[in-house]
Order: sequence, then C-alpha cells, then structure tokens
Amino acid sequence: MKDSLAARAETLGTLHARRPLVLPTVWDAWSARTAVAAGFEALTIGSHPLADSRGASDQEGQTFAEVIDAVRPIIAAVGVPVSVDLESGYGQSPEALIEGLLDAGGVGLNIEDTVHSEGGRVRTTQEHADYIAGLRAAADKAGVNVWINGRTDLFAHAADHAAVADEAIVRLKALVEAGADSVYPVKIQDNDELLTAVVQAISVPVNSTAHPVKHDLARFARLGVGRITYGPLLQSALTDSMKAMIGPWRG
Repeated sequence: MKDSLAARAETLGTLHARRPLVLPTVWDAWSARTAVAAGFEALTIGSHPLADSRGASDQEGQTFAEVIDAVRPIIAAVGVPVSVDLESGYGQSPEALIEGLLDAGGVGLNIEDTVHSEGGRVRTTQEHADYIAGLRAAADKAGVNVWINGRTDLFAHAADHAAVADEAIVRLKALVEAGADSVYPVKIQDNDELLTAVVQAISVPVNSTAHPVKHDLARFARLGVGRITYGPLLQSALTDSMKAMIGPWRG
C-alpha cells in the first residue's frame, strides 16, 4: 500500500512540472471518473462541493472522520493521484491529518489558514507555517512525498486586496520555506496584476481558482499560474446547466 501511495505521490509531483497543471475539482465517484475519462491525470476533491454533495456545510461542517470516509470511495474509483482539500485541518494534529489522508489513498492536500473550528480566526504567518512544517515532517516520516498546497485567505478577508498583497506574499514565502510544494492565494483569480505579483515573488507553482466556462486557460498560462483548481465553480457551472436542461420539463 505504501509503495503504491509513494508512486502516486511521485506522479503527482512530476505532473506539476506542467505549467499550468489543471486539477479538476471533483466531489463524488461520478465526477471523478468523468474527469479522468476526459483525459485528466490527477484530481482534487474540494471541501465545498464535497459538503454540498453530502448535504453538509462547507467550512468544516463535517468532521475529519466523515471527510475521510467520504473521500475514500472517490479515490478508489479512479487510478490517478488525488489531492484532498482538508480545509484548516479539522482540529487535527499534522500527524493525524497525514495518517488519515494516506489511509484514504490521497497523496496531496490543501490546507488553509482560516480556522473554522475557532470562530473563523486566521492563523498567524508563523502558526500556519509551523502547521505546514508539521505536515511535511509527518509525510516524510510516512515515506510518502505528499504534495502540500498551502492556502492563504488573507485576500478573501480583505476589503482592499492590494492593501494586503505584501503581507500575503510574505506569508506565502514562509509557507514555501516550511515545506509547501505550491501555494494558493484565493479570491484573486480575476486580478491580473495581483496574480502576476504573486507569481513573480514565489518560487513554487501558484494555484488559482478558475471557472471552467468563464475563465480561459491561456490567460492563466500567460500570467504564469502554475496550478489551476475549480473550487466550487465546476459544480456551480453544472448546477446552472442542469437547471437549464430540466427547466423546460416542468410542464
């Protein structure tokens, strides 16, 4: 089992040499199989669409055990590396988080700095870096080179995105130093200037959220974005399409 996980983790790392690498965000076995059938070689499971598919709420509305139980059959349904959005860690230690992820078959994770279990406070830069360092150490101890995507919500919490840009870049650099393989500044996907500034300041792939219809892959490539995920936007786009398809059948 560990050899298989290690091999999948190495494959996921190799795939990140593509710029940008697109990881479709899925939430169940059907969406995962559909994305693989479309030709994608790795996936990510998003916390928001996963929660919606299960009638739960995002922002850690499920326990860690519930999330692991939910993602296990999704990962088992496909033969490609899968990363899992683990929000801010569900109050778990880094060691417990890595253990659960690997037990479910995941070889990558997304970890954010908004601590939902503690009133939505934002971790300090050092605190978030320390948590990521703990994840890196736990993965190394397990012998699996888990891909760690370090997310910051500083832009999401700011009324003026430009005003927190310098602080966000400092934080992202600290996450890289702590062992993050890629970084994820959310809520700036429509701002060319901020995306460019972050990309130019950071030495590892920068993840951006994308809408599968409204956004353009070539634009993200031109801006130097290294990794693209859909967050809840693929599920949202499918929701819109489904309403349009079945609406005329109301009679």
